[in-house]
Amino acid sequence: MAKRMATPALAGFTDIFSASSTDGERVAEVALGELHAPDCHPFRVTDDEAMTQLAGSIRDFGVREPGLARPRPEGGYELLCGNRRKRACELVGLSAMPVIVRELDDDSAAIAMVDSNLQQREKLLYSEKAWAYKMRIDALKHRGIKADCNSADEIAAQTGDSRSKVFKLIRLTELVETLLDKVDARELAFNTAVELSHLDYDEQFTVVDAMAKHGANPSLSQAVRFKKMKQAGTLTAEAIDGIMSEEKESPVSEAKITLHYRKYFPPDYSPKQVEAVIIELLKAWRETQTASA
Repeated sequence: MAKRMATPALAGFTDIFSASSTDGERVAEVALGELHAPDCHPFRVTDDEAMTQLAGSIRDFGVREPGLARPRPEGGYELLCGNRRKRACELVGLSAMPVIVRELDDDSAAIAMVDSNLQQREKLLYSEKAWAYKMRIDALKHRGIKADCNSADEIAAQTGDSRSKVFKLIRLTELVETLLDKVDARELAFNTAVELSHLDYDEQFTVVDAMAKHGANPSLSQAVRFKKMKQAGTLTAEAIDGIMSEEKESPVSEAKITLHYRKYFPPDYSPKQVEAVIIELLKAWRETQTASA
């Protein structure tokens, strides 16, 4: 029986940034103009309050922890970790920052970038987590490691997200940018977005158009109906528009219908239609009880 390859655990800060001269690594002051963000970098760099605080710390004390970079074939360095520190250095007028220069293949670079940023960043957007988790698991798969469950467990242990949530977050990478931005802005509920991620891009854009037309976001119940109609092959632009035009039920009543009753009804039934059928059944049941009394 072939021996199963172990899934690498998330590296700790010391593991990622410890430089070993025997491995050909070096710590160097590198000009900011020579440091470039990776093409696939899921972590945003914004000039917010946290950036102002970081810039103040660097102005007063310097860059206390070096970044992590690897040489680029075309020259300069790919800055895997330290892009926020680089921006803070620019804000306070520095021209260079310390980095650990390390030779890394693409998969190792992706894993190091994700692990270091997950360790160091306290607040992450849904989209940042989604793409980071996906990149780490994809890199391990590319190495031939069956990493889905084990890597999800490692991510869960480090971040506090459950394994189920890790996989739900990865589903968000299937969303069109407009919907993903709404999740980041807390304008679209997380679980609703996960359900919408099962639609193809054209269907998602149709949902976006319907949202703009009706001035409303889909509820969880509506998103579940979209997914079930998609699976049944009955989801059309007209169906999406019709469902989005419905008057919204309260979140509590919709959740109860979704969890307890929805599986017994066609996917295109609205909460009101479900309620109407249940009421008719109860009336019929009451009549039988009265007749037998």
